Amino acid sequence: MNDSLRCWVEVSRPRLAANFRAIRTFVGPDVEVMPVVKADAYRHGAVEVSQALLAEGARWLAVSSVEEGVHLRRGGIFGRILVMGGVLPWEREALIEFQLTPVVHSLEELATIGPVAYHLKIDSGMGRLGTLAGADEIAAAVRRAQPARLEGLMTHFASSADFTSSQTAGQTRRFLEVRQGLREAGITPVYEHMASTNPVLLARRETWQNMVRPGISLYGYFTAGKGDAPKPALDVRPVLSWKAAIVLTKEVPEGALIGYGGIYRAERRMRIAVLGVGYADGMPHRLSNKGRVIADGKFAPILGAVSMDLTTIDITHSSRLRVGDAVTIIGSEEEASQDARHLARTAGTISYSVLCGISARVKRVYV
Repeated sequence: MNDSLRCWVEVSRPRLAANFRAIRTFVGPDVEVMPVVKADAYRHGAVEVSQALLAEGARWLAVSSVEEGVHLRRGGIFGRILVMGGVLPWEREALIEFQLTPVVHSLEELATIGPVAYHLKIDSGMGRLGTLAGADEIAAAVRRAQPARLEGLMTHFASSADFTSSQTAGQTRRFLEVRQGLREAGITPVYEHMASTNPVLLARRETWQNMVRPGISLYGYFTAGKGDAPKPALDVRPVLSWKAAIVLTKEVPEGALIGYGGIYRAERRMRIAVLGVGYADGMPHRLSNKGRVIADGKFAPILGAVSMDLTTIDITHSSRLRVGDAVTIIGSEEEASQDARHLARTAGTISYSVLCGISARVKRVYV
């Protein structure tokens, strides 16, 4: 327990390192592993996470924006950084100043990107970022764009955990067709990459090429496969636990209304605790009256509405909890355990959203 904080997350460097090593060992020495540290490393802290990954031997990191790349550079991160989410016209100078590698998404953009190494994204069927151009058109544009240098060729899958769909196979074929056309035109990028977390953990080896981009698996999560999907090939473990301190405990009588809107009425005399965490910290509002935390080693239901800064729970089971004691939102106490997937299922969302929703005002503690 951290005695000086109201609400905090604890990030385990050993678990992060173990997840990275497991992925690197699984894909083998011929496949470069590029960890994705966008969105503040899924709210685990981009600079600190990047430091730990570089210490484990990562040579590339992936972010979404130029701003995220600059943040890493200013934080002392000196590995290669790939900017995947697009570069706006006024950000191009920063690519050179901060030695960032852009992903180019259109041939028009390629004509103006400047004298940098870049990765070109193929829209192989997701219908989002990337070019739909054929290999001949791409080859001509690549030659015209010199001294910009095509270093990588990539795509991104829309439904790689869904084994009832042929979309991933179709996207793979499209990517390989473009790659073959470029090779026939004498253009062979150093890096070729399609796979993020799901194709890695679900062992879709035909998608790996010579680089993979694991994201949420580094932090201990994955998407459950659909259809005839294999079990995940790796046992990755959550890296982050989330805790909050008790601000107040009290007894309330039967029939007492609790929280905004009085949406919970006490069915009996109860002991409650008010926690120093709310939706401004990232506690999903949809957990109102149906979520739970772990208090004194037992699951404790959330009572009433999650408010901006406070959440109320039932601690009738424990007479020893006091102001300042910690409860666990994500993590384990004794036999009780829950992770971001449990919160996501109850809130009707996904684990990515739960993790990325943890506010910047929640302190990060690295252990």
